Amino acid sequence: MIRTTPPRPVDVETLFPEVAAYRKEAIRLHPRAGRPGVLDSSVGGPLLWPAGEPWPHCDDDHPETGRAPDGPGPRPMVPVLQLLASDVPGLPFPEGTDVLQLLWCPFDHKPHHTPRPELRWRGTVASAGDMAVAPWVEDAVDEYVPEPCLVHPERIVEYPCHDLPEDLYDGLAERFDRLRRDTGWSYQYHLSVAPGIKTGGHPGWTQDPDWPDCAECGERMEHLLTVDSAEFDGESWRSWLPAEDTPRTGTVRDLPYEERGRIQRAPGLMLGDMGGVYLFLCRRCPGMPYDYRADCS
Repeated sequence: MIRTTPPRPVDVETLFPEVAAYRKEAIRLHPRAGRPGVLDSSVGGPLLWPAGEPWPHCDDDHPETGRAPDGPGPRPMVPVLQLLASDVPGLPFPEGTDVLQLLWCPFDHKPHHTPRPELRWRGTVASAGDMAVAPWVEDAVDEYVPEPCLVHPERIVEYPCHDLPEDLYDGLAERFDRLRRDTGWSYQYHLSVAPGIKTGGHPGWTQDPDWPDCAECGERMEHLLTVDSAEFDGESWRSWLPAEDTPRTGTVRDLPYEERGRIQRAPGLMLGDMGGVYLFLCRRCPGMPYDYRADCS
Protein backbone atom coordinates (compact mmCIF):
# COMPACT_ATOMS: atom_id res chain seq x y z
CA MET A 1 0.00 0.00 0.00
CA ILE A 2 1.30 3.45 -0.84
CA ARG A 3 1.81 6.14 1.75
CA THR A 4 1.18 9.77 0.83
CA THR A 5 2.38 12.72 2.88
CA PRO A 6 -0.20 15.53 2.72
CA PRO A 7 0.89 18.75 0.97
CA ARG A 8 2.45 21.29 3.32
CA PRO A 9 -0.40 23.19 4.98
CA VAL A 10 1.03 26.49 3.69
CA ASP A 11 3.25 27.39 0.73
CA VAL A 12 6.68 27.40 2.33
CA GLU A 13 8.55 29.08 -0.50
CA THR A 14 5.95 31.80 -0.90
CA LEU A 15 6.01 32.66 2.80
CA PHE A 16 9.76 32.17 3.24
CA PRO A 17 11.43 32.48 -0.18
CA GLU A 18 14.80 32.71 1.57
CA VAL A 19 14.71 28.94 2.33
CA ALA A 20 14.10 27.88 -1.28
CA ALA A 21 17.82 27.67 -2.00
CA TYR A 22 18.15 25.01 0.71
CA ARG A 23 15.34 22.68 -0.43
CA LYS A 24 16.30 19.01 -0.79
CA GLU A 25 14.51 15.87 -1.85
CA ALA A 26 14.16 13.00 0.60
CA ILE A 27 12.51 9.60 0.43
CA ARG A 28 10.33 8.71 3.39
CA LEU A 29 10.38 4.92 3.78
CA HIS A 30 7.19 4.51 5.85
CA PRO A 31 7.98 1.06 7.34
CA ARG A 32 4.93 -1.02 8.23
CA ALA A 33 4.74 -4.54 9.63
CA GLY A 34 5.09 -7.21 6.98
CA ARG A 35 6.94 -10.32 5.86
CA PRO A 36 9.83 -9.10 3.71
CA GLY A 37 12.08 -11.49 1.83
CA VAL A 38 15.78 -11.28 1.02
CA LEU A 39 15.04 -9.46 -2.26
CA ASP A 40 12.83 -6.83 -0.64
CA SER A 41 13.67 -3.39 0.67
CA SER A 42 12.86 -3.61 4.35
CA VAL A 43 13.44 -2.51 7.90
CA GLY A 44 14.37 -5.39 10.18
CA GLY A 45 13.92 -7.96 7.41
CA PRO A 46 16.26 -10.67 6.13
CA LEU A 47 19.31 -9.53 4.22
CA LEU A 48 20.61 -10.59 0.84
CA TRP A 49 23.67 -12.14 2.53
CA PRO A 50 25.44 -15.12 0.94
CA ALA A 51 25.70 -18.09 3.30
CA GLY A 52 29.46 -18.38 2.71
CA GLU A 53 30.17 -14.79 3.77
CA PRO A 54 31.07 -14.30 7.45
CA TRP A 55 28.40 -12.53 9.47
CA PRO A 56 29.66 -9.32 11.13
CA HIS A 57 30.13 -9.36 14.89
CA CYS A 58 30.93 -6.63 17.42
CA ASP A 59 33.64 -7.12 20.04
CA ASP A 60 33.76 -3.53 21.31
CA ASP A 61 33.79 -2.53 24.94
CA HIS A 62 30.30 -1.33 25.86
CA PRO A 63 29.58 1.39 28.43
CA GLU A 64 27.80 0.32 31.60
CA THR A 65 24.47 1.94 30.83
CA GLY A 66 22.10 -0.94 31.51
CA ARG A 67 22.10 -1.63 27.77
CA ALA A 68 25.29 -3.67 27.62
CA PRO A 69 25.78 -7.39 26.87
CA ASP A 70 25.30 -9.83 29.72
CA GLY A 71 28.92 -10.96 29.48
CA PRO A 72 32.12 -10.76 27.45
CA GLY A 73 32.58 -11.97 23.90
CA PRO A 74 31.55 -10.86 20.41
CA ARG A 75 27.90 -10.41 19.57
CA PRO A 76 26.36 -10.70 16.08
CA MET A 77 25.13 -7.49 14.51
CA VAL A 78 21.44 -7.32 13.68
CA PRO A 79 19.84 -6.33 10.34
CA VAL A 80 18.33 -2.86 10.47
CA LEU A 81 17.73 -1.76 6.88
CA GLN A 82 18.03 -3.07 3.34
CA LEU A 83 17.38 -0.85 0.33
CA LEU A 84 17.39 -1.86 -3.32
CA ALA A 85 18.38 0.78 -5.85
CA SER A 86 15.15 0.19 -7.77
CA ASP A 87 13.12 1.33 -4.73
CA VAL A 88 15.14 4.45 -3.85
CA PRO A 89 16.08 6.25 -7.06
CA GLY A 90 18.75 8.87 -6.54
CA LEU A 91 20.44 7.11 -3.63
CA PRO A 92 24.18 6.93 -4.35
CA PHE A 93 25.52 3.40 -4.88
CA PRO A 94 29.17 2.51 -5.47
CA GLU A 95 29.81 1.18 -8.96
CA GLY A 96 28.73 -2.45 -9.33
CA THR A 97 26.32 -2.41 -6.39
CA ASP A 98 22.58 -1.96 -6.12
CA VAL A 99 21.84 -2.98 -2.53
CA LEU A 100 22.49 -0.94 0.61
CA GLN A 101 22.49 -2.81 3.91
CA LEU A 102 22.65 -1.37 7.41
CA LEU A 103 23.42 -3.51 10.43
CA TRP A 104 24.25 -2.47 13.96
CA CYS A 105 25.36 -3.81 17.30
CA PRO A 106 22.21 -3.97 19.48
CA PHE A 107 23.87 -2.49 22.58
CA ASP A 108 24.98 0.97 23.68
CA HIS A 109 28.23 2.36 22.33
CA LYS A 110 30.25 5.44 23.15
CA PRO A 111 30.07 8.34 22.56
CA HIS A 112 26.34 8.49 21.74
CA HIS A 113 25.03 5.64 23.91
CA THR A 114 23.27 4.14 20.90
CA PRO A 115 23.92 1.15 18.62
CA ARG A 116 27.01 1.34 16.41
CA PRO A 117 26.00 0.95 12.74
CA GLU A 118 27.85 -0.57 9.80
CA LEU A 119 27.01 -0.03 6.14
CA ARG A 120 27.47 -2.69 3.48
CA TRP A 121 26.99 -2.45 -0.28
CA ARG A 122 26.50 -5.39 -2.61
CA GLY A 123 25.08 -6.37 -5.97
CA THR A 124 22.01 -8.54 -6.46
CA VAL A 125 23.55 -10.25 -9.50
CA ALA A 126 26.68 -11.28 -7.59
CA SER A 127 24.66 -12.59 -4.63
CA ALA A 128 23.52 -15.98 -5.85
CA GLY A 129 23.01 -19.27 -4.04
CA ASP A 130 22.02 -19.92 -0.45
CA MET A 131 21.43 -16.99 1.87
CA ALA A 132 22.55 -16.67 5.48
CA VAL A 133 20.07 -16.31 8.34
CA ALA A 134 20.90 -13.58 10.84
CA PRO A 135 22.15 -15.11 14.12
CA TRP A 136 19.91 -14.64 17.14
CA VAL A 137 21.31 -12.28 19.79
CA GLU A 138 19.75 -13.54 23.00
CA ASP A 139 20.70 -10.62 25.23
CA ALA A 140 20.13 -7.85 22.67
CA VAL A 141 18.32 -4.69 23.78
CA ASP A 142 14.77 -5.21 22.51
CA GLU A 143 14.35 -1.57 21.45
CA TYR A 144 17.47 -1.88 19.27
CA VAL A 145 16.19 -4.86 17.24
CA PRO A 146 13.64 -3.75 14.63
CA GLU A 147 10.57 -5.83 13.88
CA PRO A 148 10.31 -6.97 10.22
CA CYS A 149 8.69 -4.26 8.11
CA LEU A 150 8.12 -3.66 4.42
CA VAL A 151 8.81 -0.12 3.26
CA HIS A 152 6.65 2.20 1.15
CA PRO A 153 9.05 4.75 -0.34
CA GLU A 154 7.71 8.23 -1.07
CA ARG A 155 9.64 11.17 -2.51
CA ILE A 156 9.10 14.50 -0.71
CA VAL A 157 10.67 17.96 -0.44
CA GLU A 158 12.26 19.22 2.77
CA TYR A 159 13.68 22.48 4.06
CA PRO A 160 16.28 22.71 6.84
CA CYS A 161 15.54 24.02 10.29
CA HIS A 162 18.57 23.82 12.60
CA ASP A 163 20.84 23.70 9.55
CA LEU A 164 19.73 27.09 8.23
CA PRO A 165 22.58 29.62 8.47
CA GLU A 166 22.35 31.30 11.85
CA ASP A 167 21.89 34.81 10.47
CA LEU A 168 19.15 33.61 8.12
CA TYR A 169 17.30 31.76 10.88
CA ASP A 170 17.54 34.79 13.17
CA GLY A 171 16.20 36.98 10.37
CA LEU A 172 13.22 34.64 9.85
CA ALA A 173 12.47 33.94 13.51
CA GLU A 174 9.89 36.72 13.87
CA ARG A 175 8.03 35.53 10.75
CA PHE A 176 8.16 31.92 11.95
CA ASP A 177 6.64 33.04 15.26
CA ARG A 178 3.97 35.11 13.53
CA LEU A 179 2.95 32.15 11.37
CA ARG A 180 2.51 29.98 14.43
CA ARG A 181 0.50 32.63 16.26
CA ASP A 182 -1.75 33.26 13.24
CA THR A 183 -2.21 29.71 11.93
CA GLY A 184 -0.93 27.21 14.49
CA TRP A 185 1.64 25.87 12.02
CA SER A 186 5.25 25.59 13.18
CA TYR A 187 8.06 25.87 10.65
CA GLN A 188 10.16 23.43 12.71
CA TYR A 189 7.55 20.73 13.33
CA HIS A 190 5.21 21.03 10.36
CA LEU A 191 7.04 22.56 7.40
CA SER A 192 10.76 21.80 7.40
CA VAL A 193 12.28 18.34 8.03
CA ALA A 194 10.26 15.12 7.77
CA PRO A 195 10.42 12.78 10.77
CA GLY A 196 10.76 9.03 10.47
CA ILE A 197 13.09 6.64 8.66
CA LYS A 198 14.21 8.17 5.39
CA THR A 199 17.02 8.64 2.88
CA GLY A 200 18.44 11.94 1.70
CA GLY A 201 17.05 15.31 2.70
CA HIS A 202 18.11 16.95 5.94
CA PRO A 203 18.87 15.40 9.35
CA GLY A 204 16.11 16.15 11.83
CA TRP A 205 18.42 17.39 14.57
CA THR A 206 16.80 17.96 17.95
CA GLN A 207 20.08 19.24 19.34
CA ASP A 208 22.80 21.33 17.68
CA PRO A 209 23.88 20.02 14.26
CA ASP A 210 26.91 17.73 14.43
CA TRP A 211 28.01 17.11 10.84
CA PRO A 212 31.02 14.78 10.45
CA ASP A 213 33.94 15.61 8.16
CA CYS A 214 35.39 12.89 5.96
CA ALA A 215 38.51 11.38 7.55
CA GLU A 216 40.12 11.05 4.12
CA CYS A 217 39.51 14.40 2.40
CA GLY A 218 38.45 16.60 5.33
CA GLU A 219 35.28 17.84 3.61
CA ARG A 220 31.87 17.76 5.25
CA MET A 221 29.96 14.56 4.54
CA GLU A 222 26.42 14.45 3.16
CA HIS A 223 23.38 13.00 4.88
CA LEU A 224 22.64 9.51 3.54
CA LEU A 225 19.85 8.23 5.76
CA THR A 226 18.11 8.55 9.10
CA VAL A 227 16.91 5.74 11.33
CA ASP A 228 14.37 7.40 13.59
CA SER A 229 12.47 6.06 16.57
CA ALA A 230 9.10 7.13 15.21
CA GLU A 231 7.21 8.14 12.08
CA PHE A 232 5.95 11.25 13.90
CA ASP A 233 5.67 12.66 17.41
CA GLY A 234 2.99 14.42 19.42
CA GLU A 235 3.25 17.58 17.34
CA SER A 236 4.59 16.64 13.91
CA TRP A 237 1.74 14.19 13.17
CA ARG A 238 -0.47 17.15 12.27
CA SER A 239 1.28 17.59 8.92
CA TRP A 240 3.47 14.51 8.40
CA LEU A 241 0.99 11.69 9.10
CA PRO A 242 0.33 9.90 5.77
CA ALA A 243 -3.16 10.35 4.38
CA GLU A 244 -3.68 6.57 4.27
CA ASP A 245 -3.11 6.34 8.04
CA THR A 246 -5.49 9.14 8.99
CA PRO A 247 -8.44 7.79 11.05
CA ARG A 248 -11.93 8.29 9.66
CA THR A 249 -12.95 9.96 12.91
CA GLY A 250 -10.88 11.78 15.48
CA THR A 251 -7.10 11.93 15.16
CA VAL A 252 -4.29 9.41 15.31
CA ARG A 253 -3.78 10.39 18.93
CA ASP A 254 -7.27 9.09 19.73
CA LEU A 255 -6.43 5.57 18.56
CA PRO A 256 -5.76 2.82 21.11
CA TYR A 257 -2.08 2.70 22.04
CA GLU A 258 -1.29 -0.52 20.17
CA GLU A 259 -3.11 0.59 17.03
CA ARG A 260 -1.32 3.93 17.01
CA GLY A 261 1.99 2.13 17.58
CA ARG A 262 1.53 0.10 14.41
CA ILE A 263 1.62 3.39 12.51
CA GLN A 264 3.93 5.51 14.62
CA ARG A 265 6.53 2.93 15.63
CA ALA A 266 6.04 -0.13 13.42
CA PRO A 267 9.67 -1.36 13.75
CA GLY A 268 9.49 -0.96 17.55
CA LEU A 269 12.73 1.00 17.82
CA MET A 270 13.42 3.42 20.66
CA LEU A 271 16.71 5.29 20.46
CA GLY A 272 17.17 7.36 23.59
CA ASP A 273 14.13 9.58 24.12
CA MET A 274 12.50 9.21 20.66
CA GLY A 275 15.80 10.06 18.98
CA GLY A 276 17.52 8.97 15.80
CA VAL A 277 20.76 7.75 14.25
CA TYR A 278 22.06 9.55 11.15
CA LEU A 279 24.37 8.02 8.54
CA PHE A 280 26.63 10.25 6.41
CA LEU A 281 28.93 9.49 3.50
CA CYS A 282 31.51 11.12 1.25
CA ARG A 283 31.00 10.63 -2.49
CA ARG A 284 34.31 12.32 -3.33
CA CYS A 285 36.52 9.57 -1.91
CA PRO A 286 36.97 6.02 -3.27
CA GLY A 287 34.70 3.52 -1.57
CA MET A 288 32.45 6.33 -0.30
CA PRO A 289 33.53 6.30 3.39
CA TYR A 290 30.78 6.81 5.94
CA ASP A 291 30.30 7.98 9.50
CA TYR A 292 27.37 8.35 11.86
CA ARG A 293 25.94 10.58 14.54
CA ALA A 294 23.13 10.13 17.04
CA ASP A 295 20.61 12.60 18.41
CA CYS A 296 19.01 10.77 21.27
CA SER A 297 18.46 13.15 24.18
